[in-house]
Amino acid sequence: MKFVLLNVSTTFDFDIYSIKRPNSSSVLAPPLGLLYIGRSLEDEGHNVEIIDSPLENNLMDAIKKSINSADAIGMQIYTYGCEDAAKITQNIKEIDSSIPIIIGGPHPTIHSNKVLNEITSADISVEGEGEHVIKDIANALQGRKKISEIHGVHYRDKSVIKKGKPPNIIKDLDSIPFPSRHLVDKYEKDYGKVNNSFLFKPLVTAIETTRGCPYKCRFCSRNKIKNISAFKHYRKRSSSSVLQEIYELVEKYRSLYIVDENFLADKKRAIDIMDGLIELGSNIELLIEGARIDSADRVLYKKMKKANVKLIGYGIESGNQDVLDFYNKQITLEQIRKAINLCNEMNFITRATFILGAPIETKQHFEKTIKFACSLPLDIAIFRPLSYCPGSDLWDEAVKQGKIMKNEKIIIADSERDLSNFKAKELKEFSSNAFKRFYIRPKYVIQEFLKMIRSNDFRLLKVGFNYI
Repeated sequence: MKFVLLNVSTTFDFDIYSIKRPNSSSVLAPPLGLLYIGRSLEDEGHNVEIIDSPLENNLMDAIKKSINSADAIGMQIYTYGCEDAAKITQNIKEIDSSIPIIIGGPHPTIHSNKVLNEITSADISVEGEGEHVIKDIANALQGRKKISEIHGVHYRDKSVIKKGKPPNIIKDLDSIPFPSRHLVDKYEKDYGKVNNSFLFKPLVTAIETTRGCPYKCRFCSRNKIKNISAFKHYRKRSSSSVLQEIYELVEKYRSLYIVDENFLADKKRAIDIMDGLIELGSNIELLIEGARIDSADRVLYKKMKKANVKLIGYGIESGNQDVLDFYNKQITLEQIRKAINLCNEMNFITRATFILGAPIETKQHFEKTIKFACSLPLDIAIFRPLSYCPGSDLWDEAVKQGKIMKNEKIIIADSERDLSNFKAKELKEFSSNAFKRFYIRPKYVIQEFLKMIRSNDFRLLKVGFNYI
């Protein structure tokens, strides 16, 4: 069989037929989940093609060309791309009503019981991890297995939506074959861009070394998804498995995006990986997407610098201890200062996210957060309004209180719904103002210029100019 796998990673602000995607200049890494699914299918002898929607000039034209030779369509869907997925699946069925459409990813996992009612042209949805499930689905499409016997699926039986067996968790991540990165070779020159400039050396690819997160921040949906433990339990690959995969990548790729929620949670494993990379002597640049503030450790960070780590991303969220406690972040302002200062000493590029709009926050809280962010030697700061996400503690509490309906999707905190002390529009304005105050500062410009001189690397300068 031939499977066409489609990454629907964003929601478009205009017609899906438009010729150029607004976000195509900022695609950091390939759709790793689909590369894993592609590998599972290829190992079973199937042919696979991937369409990465943000990088297609005309998405529907690309889909039409592929449908002619496809036996099934698979789609990775995020909640903010759900409406686009519904349109795309409908248009696919208008082209070929008989082709089966399988959907998976975060949105079908979180909304497993209703996603086929939302995306009415899809035939099968997958809840949870799909590497094993897709093999069973392929067998079912060929008449070799009953779909009702497959774990983690919902499916249409004529006009009735039915469930298969409960979803399973993949306990041993080392048992999963490495992803088929060749499936996105046609896009490889576009990965790694931020605002039309490369923040890291091309070619860029991604790697996943853990799944889940051992912490329970109240705004995060990762730990409270119903009926599926894959997002509840933190699992990690062995350092030897991670190093083996990286050894296979260093000849082709020059930058590696580590997409884990919390790569440094196990410091001993992280040190083992860094030691292996130091011994390898590779020049591949490492970008760590997710790290905890309390993982800051001088011995570990020195090894990371020697292993060519260039960037670390943190979820700081607030400059107020009471807000950090409200979110159950389990970190302190002093720990934040220590971690960011250590990163600056190591000359890492540091990126941090901040959230505005917790129910306990006032304008004074916002002001303190902005001033705190400006006091840190951060290179990249991202400010955004608080969102209530299905499955998070905040979401569950709001549903119990009748402030949010169960069938809703992501909701921005809004005083009109008693989810914040400010309207959603106001929170967006506060976030926009925070961006301006952080970046348009003489101290920040001087700080970044001196850092680029120290590192003899001026890529951030170009990215910054394009951003402004």
